Amino acid sequence: MRTLFDITPLHRSNVGLDRVFDLLEATAQRQGDDFPPFDSIRLSDNRHRLTIAVPGFTEDEVAVSVHQGALIVSGERKGEPQGEYLHRGIASRVFSRRFPLAEHVDVVGATLAHGLLSIDLVRDIPEAEKPRTIPVSVSPDRAEPVRQIGRTVA
Repeated sequence: MRTLFDITPLHRSNVGLDRVFDLLEATAQRQGDDFPPFDSIRLSDNRHRLTIAVPGFTEDEVAVSVHQGALIVSGERKGEPQGEYLHRGIASRVFSRRFPLAEHVDVVGATLAHGLLSIDLVRDIPEAEKPRTIPVSVSPDRAEPVRQIGRTVA
């Protein structure tokens, strides 16, 4: 698929920045993909909530899944309401929205209330990867000055 701008020449001159260019290209390809609207909320350093507007959808018409490091939210209406529309302003089209997840981010729950789908995300860094402080102690053989015949060396 062709993007709005070609960044291929930049790939040749910047070794090691492939991920940045991939993200730029993916963003350029997604332009126009703004349905359904969403809010991203930071609840704390390690907790986030993604709130997606899905008015008129029920819990069996919305699917939330995680696949290959991405959160995928999709929806499809299963039936038409009774009656004849005089005006149709609430979008009810089929949608699929993909959100890339950072490392160590897990989806811990999803709730649908009042037309808003809230998805809770938690970043759980393994203990082995967390920064830790190493205590510095005095070496036993360096605790006291070394004495040589005739003088003291520290």
